[in-house]
Amino acid sequence: RTFKYETALMLDSIKLVSSVLSDVSSSKVKRWLTSFQKFTTQFDCDREGVSAWEDGDDVMKHLMTTDFYGATGHVKFDDSSLRSDVKMDVMEVSNIRQLYRMGSWSSEGGISIHEYPPPRLREKMRFAPLTNRTRFITSILGAPYFMKRELSVEPEDPNDFYEGYCPELAQKIAKRIGFTYIIRPVKDGKFGATDDNVTWNGMIGELVRKEADMAIAPLTITSARERVVDFSKPFMSLGISIMIKKITKENPGIVGFMKPLSHEIWMCVSFAYIGVSVVLFLVARFSPGEKSSGSSRSGVDYFAIRVDDRITIFNSLWFSLGAFMQQGCDVEPKSLPGRIVGSVWWFFTLIIISSYTANLAAFLTQERMQSPIESADDLAKQTEIKYGSVDSGSTKDFFKTSSISVYERMWAFMSSNNPTVIFVKTNDEGVDRVRTSKGKYAFLAESTTVDYYNQRKPCDTMKVGGNLDSKGYGIGMQQGSDLKDRITLTVLELHEGGELTKLETKWWQEKGECPVKEVTLKKLTSSLKLQNTLGIFYILIAGLVLALILVVLEISYASKMESTRRRVHFLFLNCTGG
Repeated sequence: RTFKYETALMLDSIKLVSSVLSDVSSSKVKRWLTSFQKFTTQFDCDREGVSAWEDGDDVMKHLMTTDFYGATGHVKFDDSSLRSDVKMDVMEVSNIRQLYRMGSWSSEGGISIHEYPPPRLREKMRFAPLTNRTRFITSILGAPYFMKRELSVEPEDPNDFYEGYCPELAQKIAKRIGFTYIIRPVKDGKFGATDDNVTWNGMIGELVRKEADMAIAPLTITSARERVVDFSKPFMSLGISIMIKKITKENPGIVGFMKPLSHEIWMCVSFAYIGVSVVLFLVARFSPGEKSSGSSRSGVDYFAIRVDDRITIFNSLWFSLGAFMQQGCDVEPKSLPGRIVGSVWWFFTLIIISSYTANLAAFLTQERMQSPIESADDLAKQTEIKYGSVDSGSTKDFFKTSSISVYERMWAFMSSNNPTVIFVKTNDEGVDRVRTSKGKYAFLAESTTVDYYNQRKPCDTMKVGGNLDSKGYGIGMQQGSDLKDRITLTVLELHEGGELTKLETKWWQEKGECPVKEVTLKKLTSSLKLQNTLGIFYILIAGLVLALILVVLEISYASKMESTRRRVHFLFLNCTGG
């Protein structure tokens, strides 16, 4: 049986008095009634100095010590004659005009909201017709999600003042569910954060204070926010990424043609060229095979004939240069040691020229881009480039609460610097700081935001590394909202039908202003290093050493044969030059 609260209080009052009267003796009750009747007959409200009822204190003492459970719960009084241990149910009217218990209040613990509609009522509320009232949607200004439309004439519909991904998403959801709405920017321009877990700012604060029915914005779903508001299923998946100013293309300069090979290789090639020329000259100078023969093959005087003057030091340099340039030369070695020198030099130049040609082609067709920052770890290891995020947002909270060492170092750096230098109020401000800092500031933001601004003129920003985490944007609603299940179901239907993908393509790719998306920073080519070519240098050196050994053996053999013919010791022959 239900009745008004005033009626319940009256019932408990009657029960309180009856309990007191039944507990005291009949003689005391009779005395109270006699004195009370006498007091009321002499009582005059207009007279000053009215005396108190002589038995009033005794009656109040019995009333205050009485303890029982009545229609309003536990009836008990404290020393100040006030009700104590009071408990009340907090009720709410559902969208089908039915009361349900959503919490409680007690004199000891205050208010506690801890219950949702019971399952049966929740099922009825889910499919009940929506109340005929306009829903207020809060969002936050920022491209491409929520932007002011440039209009010459003021529109009749207040929703036409804005454009972007979120207004179109709100329109699709409202059309499918069937409700009217007004979308507006959040008053303080913040996403939603708290310092004491009680007072929230931004869009979350408006939902908690019931100033807005829902928030359709790039609002990240977090555990802290989930405790005070309800979220739909994510309508967009993303992660935190790093935005820096795009690195300009290197100017190769007048000696750009030398960049395919490292400086060490060019130095070694120069020394090899000189060394080969000198060895070839020595081989031609002392090898008997390079000397001109006489009129007959028999009776040749090896030491009487002249040295072929065509293999001079200058001709050796010319031969080596011609072989290196793959052009050839009229001067050619005739002896076996000389030909070995020429062969290893030809093999050496073949590898060097082939490697140079291949690397040069890559340098001429691909851009070379170098960046000092390629990951979050690179940011954490340096202090020259400042980095930060939007204040009062989930990105800042991510670094603040992270237990990963790299992100802990990054948060220590951000929190120890001047907040006005590190943190920004909006994404637009963060992007502007990246563009004007000459590469000395990196902006930490959601990957979708970074991808959007990378496609906007002047096309001078870029994303480095992968995403630092994985999360999603959801539609925020008041706790216990009658639209929660409907909006979640609608978001899933839009996702499965490809509508969300079309929206993202429209506002990110189709409206992009940069023709080519350049997001990689790794060098596409690199100079050929010395360790990559040590093998051909070893072959060249081995060939030169072999040629020198052979020329010594040839000289020794020729001297031995000549000494035998002349019947003198070959050492005497070599010393006299005869």
